[in-house]
Amino acid sequence: MSMERLSQQVEAYVAWKRELMRQITRYRSWLVQNRLTGESIEARLDAALRLLRSDHITLAFVGEFSRGKTELINSLFFSSYGQRMLPSHAGRTTMCPTELFFNPRSERPYIRLLPIETRLAEASIAQFKRVPGRWVNIPLDPDDPANMIEAFTQVAKTKPMPVEQAIQLGFHPDMLESAGKPGLVQVPAWRHALIHFDHPLLRQGLRILDTPGLNALGSEPELTLSMLPSSQAIIFLLAADAGVTASDMHIWQNHIRQLAEDRQTSLFAVLNKIDVLWDDLAGESFVQNAIAQVRDATARQLGIASADVLPLSAKQALLAKVRNDRPLLQRSQLEALEELLCERIVAQKERLLERQVVNQVLALLQNSQHVLNLRLEKVREQQGQLANQQQDNGQLLFELTAKTKHDHSEHHKRLLNLKTNQRLLQRQGELLCSAVRSQRLEEHLERLRSNLSGSWTTFGIHQAILSFFSAVEQDMHHLGLEAETANRMVAAIYQRHNEENPLHGIDAPLFNLAPYQRELRQLREKGDQFRLHLKTLLTEQRVLTRRFFATLVQEVVALHQRLRQEAAQWAYDALMPLMQHTLEHKQLLESHMLRLKALAQDTQQARLRGERLQRYAQELEQQLQQAGEILRVLRRPAPIHRQGKVVTLPTANRQQGAE
Repeated sequence: MSMERLSQQVEAYVAWKRELMRQITRYRSWLVQNRLTGESIEARLDAALRLLRSDHITLAFVGEFSRGKTELINSLFFSSYGQRMLPSHAGRTTMCPTELFFNPRSERPYIRLLPIETRLAEASIAQFKRVPGRWVNIPLDPDDPANMIEAFTQVAKTKPMPVEQAIQLGFHPDMLESAGKPGLVQVPAWRHALIHFDHPLLRQGLRILDTPGLNALGSEPELTLSMLPSSQAIIFLLAADAGVTASDMHIWQNHIRQLAEDRQTSLFAVLNKIDVLWDDLAGESFVQNAIAQVRDATARQLGIASADVLPLSAKQALLAKVRNDRPLLQRSQLEALEELLCERIVAQKERLLERQVVNQVLALLQNSQHVLNLRLEKVREQQGQLANQQQDNGQLLFELTAKTKHDHSEHHKRLLNLKTNQRLLQRQGELLCSAVRSQRLEEHLERLRSNLSGSWTTFGIHQAILSFFSAVEQDMHHLGLEAETANRMVAAIYQRHNEENPLHGIDAPLFNLAPYQRELRQLREKGDQFRLHLKTLLTEQRVLTRRFFATLVQEVVALHQRLRQEAAQWAYDALMPLMQHTLEHKQLLESHMLRLKALAQDTQQARLRGERLQRYAQELEQQLQQAGEILRVLRRPAPIHRQGKVVTLPTANRQQGAE
């Protein structure tokens, strides 16, 4: 087992996504060909394709200083260079959060560094990412390892600074090293690093977040409020010789543990540096027993399964890969982590896409199949009538046309009724959005700014933040009341439809506010935790306090924006399945009227009329066969679920589909 396993797994995952995109695009063409498309369906398919194109997997490496985070990243991703790429030696090497990724819009690799002085601004790192001019840009030359190492070394640069200035930037002086002169301390030169270069795993959508120790998590609020929660998995680094220290436990309890419940993030602990426990005199069984004891103790302390605690030696693994020393690589136990990344991280991402994309498209496709089957049944019914009736076929066609017109008129009335309901629901959607309108949130923010600037005592901050969250929660409560009304309306409309169409019942898509309420509650709890620690902060750290709450508020603003968008989209989409069903039936009947009209005008024998119906039936059967093929491909399990084996698609499939 090697990193090739993860590479294969990610490649299969990417190929699976491309095949999904190809089938969705094929389905879109099929809808146009069969006159079944519509604005709402197009919007839904566009959203699915956007999600597939922008999707990526993020792994975050977290832990105290000197736990070997950077060495582990080197051994996992950069051993092919034959030396350490990211600076990794005793002491504090990762001084600023570092993101490694592939940027398809950039031709040349680069490192971009955000100066530490930007902490004086209340703007978040995410906001600075939209202002390239504030970053220092360093080109990378992948063909020159010496150049790469020199460039990567810049990430770990520090600078001397008066202790008062360091405090203003949000650092606690006890966490910093002396600069060799009284009153001066060493601080990181950079606030954040972005590294773009072409690596097979990064090219396929893997992103790596390397974080510094405890002080950075406390003094860069965006890490704990935004970056870590958006990761699919967190690798928590510990040292095997030290076990879980007090500072390790502080990071785990305050920044990591709740993410498994709040965001369904996968959490793993890595017991690094097991080579310090290697003892050639005591024997291998003694060594493995000692490692197992540390592993079990760590699992108990962190409250996770022993299987999620992985003992390894990143240093020995890197050495083994560079020297191609297979026995040493096995002894380093790195392959257990690589296997876990394969089986757990990619599988979790696949399940998310199956839920967010595949199931929705399947529902649309099955609805379209149903309508086409109804068309085919109608044609076969008419074929039977033409074949069996002895009366004048012209008269029969006239009667069939009259019946189809009557059915069409009924569906037209249903469609008009649905459009009326749609307008009513959109008005209800406006009430939903009004309950959380942006102007109202801006009023809360203005009041918060005023209260915070008016009093920077602990009590004043406490009251200002409490008032802000109470106001936002009150708006959410009003939204909940409006959502109940809207859901009752939608449920009644769907119930009526299901009574009229007992063989084609559809579940009502109700508006679900619970995830947003839970997210707001979690943000409030994080604010409460920070407030409770205010008394332990230096009074001079007002800049840190301002930045923490600016970041926290930014998260609330983002939540508010997503909620408004979803409320408006839900009101627009809630009746879409019914509109699609009724519109497709109306189009079905219109197609029949056109066909019957052509048949009625045909002066040839009944045999020729029957042949035309037969050709129409064959066309429908062919279209249904195509729909069935799309359905079968979409229903294929994601690669990791196929009997636990990596299944890569044929090369032709991997090359097709949108990028």
